Amino acid sequence: MEIGLITLALVVGLVVAAYWYFTKNYFYFADKPIPFEKPSFPFGSAAPLMMRKVTLFEHFKNLYNTFPNARISGTFSLRTPSYIVRDPDMIKQITVKDFDHFVDHMSNGIEESENNKHMLLINSLVSLRGQKWRDMRATLSPAFTGSKMRLMFTLIAECGQSMIKYFQAEEQKARTSGGTGLQLELKDVMSRFANDVIGTAAFGIKVDSFHDPNNQFITMARSITNQESLVRALKMIGFTFMPKLMVRLNIDFLAPEEDSFFRDTILETMRTRQEKGIFRPDMIELLMQAKKGSLKHQQADEQKEQAEGFATVEESKVGRRSHDRVWTDSELVAQAFIFFFAGYETISWTLSFALYELAIAEDIQKRLYEELYETEQALESGQSLSYEKLQSLPYLDMVVSETLRKWPIGTLLNRECVREYQYDDGHGVKFTMEKGALVFISIIGMHYDPKYFADPERFDPERFNEENRKKIQSGTYLPFGAGPRNCIGSRFALMEAKVVLYYLLLHFRVLPCAKTQIPLKLKKSSTQFATEQGVWLEFQSRTS
Repeated sequence: MEIGLITLALVVGLVVAAYWYFTKNYFYFADKPIPFEKPSFPFGSAAPLMMRKVTLFEHFKNLYNTFPNARISGTFSLRTPSYIVRDPDMIKQITVKDFDHFVDHMSNGIEESENNKHMLLINSLVSLRGQKWRDMRATLSPAFTGSKMRLMFTLIAECGQSMIKYFQAEEQKARTSGGTGLQLELKDVMSRFANDVIGTAAFGIKVDSFHDPNNQFITMARSITNQESLVRALKMIGFTFMPKLMVRLNIDFLAPEEDSFFRDTILETMRTRQEKGIFRPDMIELLMQAKKGSLKHQQADEQKEQAEGFATVEESKVGRRSHDRVWTDSELVAQAFIFFFAGYETISWTLSFALYELAIAEDIQKRLYEELYETEQALESGQSLSYEKLQSLPYLDMVVSETLRKWPIGTLLNRECVREYQYDDGHGVKFTMEKGALVFISIIGMHYDPKYFADPERFDPERFNEENRKKIQSGTYLPFGAGPRNCIGSRFALMEAKVVLYYLLLHFRVLPCAKTQIPLKLKKSSTQFATEQGVWLEFQSRTS
């Protein structure tokens, strides 16, 4: 009897402690002159998302739209109070003008334990904080200038041409079997393309995921991004909502075999090149230059970076500065890993969505094809597409820009207040934002606000024509983030997307098929970014 009472007391004590832990911050906004969403135990404001009642897009749209007349409001990410900033001027203020107060992403606990600094995710540019982030950004920034993209362009174009040859052969087989064209699930095939690009451009290894769909590179990519795995899903939730706890528990995002694969592949490639004097214009070469301190910004780069697409983000002074920090092999390997991890999913989804929109809007696809066809016909005999020519195509850039508006894979920006900040929106709302406070900016919310983009559900590349793009308010279009902490790989991503669309649409008509879900809908999931029924389209050769 006595043991039973003690056990009951312990259980009650644990429940009370857990309840207190999750709810102790629920009155955080009570003394702030801003509206806030009433939290519910234990998910705060994230209950609809965690209970799979909404999609990721819907959740972050809802956060944005909860208080439509407020420039800033409060929400709760599980137990953590967070600010939602929805005013374009304040977004610029926080991400650019007052950047020194918001230099970091939400804390991942890296400064709290020396034992976890071996983790690749923690050493990556996305996770680094403070001065170490500044130094790494400055180290890597020269690797993503226009001049470096020109060097990599041939590698990307070869991947695109190889994919087209595979599709042509498969489409011919489909016609021989009595079909009208080749039916494909876009996310799968675009993931294979993205894998080949990263293999060749980042790791210096020739990969052909179309003829060898189970190669080691794509097997690792699928393993890392497999959100249907319970372990992976729990890790994703943990690193999204409780990163400090995950790091304190020394839980690595990668499995041991995944970690070993990246380290061994990159370090062995670097060693071989160094020993044999091999040069290849890819990320491995740039990391080797970074290690030697020879990767620098050139003045010519700055002069040429102005006409590479509307969505391209400009590098800040943070990325152009000099430093004398020496990086370890592990720190450099981490940058190649995040390039792989960030580039694999984002580009495959972006291309899938772009092709879907073109398939259901024949007029837009026709106009884009005409631009590509005229470009191809204008090339001199024996000449191939160049990086400069690709970037000069206005309608192609308009289509890509609109895809990134309607389907922004990075749905949310987060910043952590690193020192006390006096918030003043200039309209009477003033208060102190404490050190450690989290700030969220809903990209999907801004992109779907009819105040900034009329009829936001409609796919309309004309929003980004030469005349209309001048009217887009600064701070409302954020596909690659904002301020010095924006996406360092925007030029690479845009080049990759445009290469695929150029070669694919030049050779194929893209059409809906019986399996195409119209309108396309995302799954309701707290961790998985996926469509309900895949992204199925039919490819018909233009020469048939």
